[in-house]
Amino acid sequence: MNTLIVDIETAPHRVYAWGLWGQDISTNQIVEPGYTLCWGAKWLGKPKVFFERVSGAPGTREFKGSFRRMVEAAHALLEEADAVIHYNGNKFDMPTLKKEFLMLGLDPPSPQTQIDLLRVVKKQFRFPSNKLDYVARALGLGGKVKHMGMDLWKQCMAGDENAWRVMRRYNIRDVRMLEPLYERLVPWIQPHPNMGLYMDSASPVCPNCGSSSIIKKGLTRTATQAYQRYKCRACGKWSRGRRNVTQNKEAILAGVA
Repeated sequence: MNTLIVDIETAPHRVYAWGLWGQDISTNQIVEPGYTLCWGAKWLGKPKVFFERVSGAPGTREFKGSFRRMVEAAHALLEEADAVIHYNGNKFDMPTLKKEFLMLGLDPPSPQTQIDLLRVVKKQFRFPSNKLDYVARALGLGGKVKHMGMDLWKQCMAGDENAWRVMRRYNIRDVRMLEPLYERLVPWIQPHPNMGLYMDSASPVCPNCGSSSIIKKGLTRTATQAYQRYKCRACGKWSRGRRNVTQNKEAILAGVA
């Protein structure tokens, strides 16, 4: 399975505002809408990290050319992916990229399964904070690159190359951090693309990690049927067979309302 890890950074909207607190910004207050500043990506299990960014000021020929190249490069990678890993990507990264594709007249990339690790963390666990930096540090995976805050984004938008070097490290670090986090979360991810569909194996494999090191361990029972249950020795994921192993099937009644 071709699994792509993606993280993007965006420029903030430039707006006119009457104050600093509790502002409702109308569309006629937008001076310049935000846009994708840069993105980082890597294939799961591969060492190379891809990084693309814009250059120049919005509206200039340099910006337009670099922006299109950056967006088209992201589109090309997504075309090859069966699944995409991200953190809050279902609400932020992927809709933002799709907006850029639409604005540039690009077709939708080939469909992929989205694996949003933030959704996994929120659904399965109760950390004091669900922020990527906190969760990764709590699991001993290190944290994000420290930076100057909003000034970093402002300086990158102004074309400061020193700021861009920091942004590059920041973006790439997020991408690299998502890989070990994904590996820790694999047995908890529901649903996950079934790895058995991507492997040429005559024997059962773990649906989440693809390992053939699985053991039979009890039965999974529905209201009227039973199935062999398995546990993966590699990642710890529980799964079940597809064949009904219920004994005395005719004697099993189903309740009615």
